[in-house]
Amino acid sequence: MKRQIITDVVQQMLPHLDNAQLKQLQKVLECTLFGCDITKQEEKETTNDNPKLIDSFISAKRIEGCSEKTLKYYRTTIETMELAIDKSIRHIQTEDLRSYLTGYQSKNQSSRVTIDNIRRILSSFFSWLEDEDYILKSPVRRIHKVKTATNIKETYTDEELEKMRDNCTELRDLAIIDMLASTGMRIGEMVLLNKADINFNERECVVFGKGDKERIVYFDARTKIHLQNYINSRTDDNTALFVTLRSPHERIKIGGIETRLREMGKTLEIEKIHPHKFRRTLATMAIDKGMPIEQLQQLLGHKRIDTTLQYAMVKQSNVKQAHRKYIG
Repeated sequence: MKRQIITDVVQQMLPHLDNAQLKQLQKVLECTLFGCDITKQEEKETTNDNPKLIDSFISAKRIEGCSEKTLKYYRTTIETMELAIDKSIRHIQTEDLRSYLTGYQSKNQSSRVTIDNIRRILSSFFSWLEDEDYILKSPVRRIHKVKTATNIKETYTDEELEKMRDNCTELRDLAIIDMLASTGMRIGEMVLLNKADINFNERECVVFGKGDKERIVYFDARTKIHLQNYINSRTDDNTALFVTLRSPHERIKIGGIETRLREMGKTLEIEKIHPHKFRRTLATMAIDKGMPIEQLQQLLGHKRIDTTLQYAMVKQSNVKQAHRKYIG
C-alpha cells in the first residue's frame, strides 16, 4: 500500500520535477512513511467512469467528422483494452499498455501494422483525456511508433484488366470495373452514387469520401459509353447508379461487389481481385506517367500526402529508365 501511494505521488509530479528532484521526493516519502501503518479505507460504492470517458471521446470524434465506421473501430479498440487491463482509465500507466500490446500481439498473432494502429488509437484517446484535464499525462507518450516493413502491394496489369472486361457477361459488371479502374474512387464512395450524380458531358461525378468530404472524380470515354449502355438497359426506377441484378433491383452493397469480383478472379485465375486494388493500380499508373503527386492526392481524396505515397508504388523499370536519363 505504501509503495502504491509513493508511486502515485511521483507519477503525478512527473510533469513538474526533473529526475533528480523526483528521486529526492521518493526518498522523502519513503522516510516519512516508514513505520506508519496504512490501511485502505473501504468505499461504500465505487463509481466506474470508464464508459462515460469513452462515450465523451467518441462524441468529440463524431463532431470532428469521423465516420460511423471509424467511430465503431475506435470504440471497440478502446473497450477491448479497458476490459483487458481492468483498471480505471484514469489510473492506467505506460507499463499497463506495454504489457497489453505485447500480450495482444502474442495472443492474436497480430502484425506490426495492427499493433501500431491500436497504439495510434490509444494515443489519440489518452491525449484527448490529457487535453480535457481528465488525466495529467498520457501514458502512451513513451510508447513509440511500431516500426513496420514497407511492402510493395500488387496492382493489376493491363492484361488482367482487359481479361476482366472481356469476360463480363453483364453490362453492370463491365461498368463497375471501368468506373473503379478509371476514377480510383473507394468502393464505399461508388455504392453511394446515384444516376443523377453523373455528369456525362464533363465525364465527372461528385463523391463523398471519408469524413463526408466532397470531391470530384473523373472517368474516361470508355467508362462513359459502358455506363450509358448499362443505364439505358435498366427497366427499374431506382435512383442508385448500381443496383442488384435481380428484382426488386435494390442499391448494390459493398459485399455484393466484392463477392462478384472474387468469383471473377476464380474464373479467370487472377489472384486477389478486390475493389481497392483498382485504386492502387490507378495511383501507380498515374505516378508512372508523370502525374504530380499533389494532383493525385486531390484525385484520391487523401488528407495527407504520405498516404498517397503509400498507394503510388513506382515501377522499378521506370526507376531504371529515370536513372539512365538523369544520371547515367
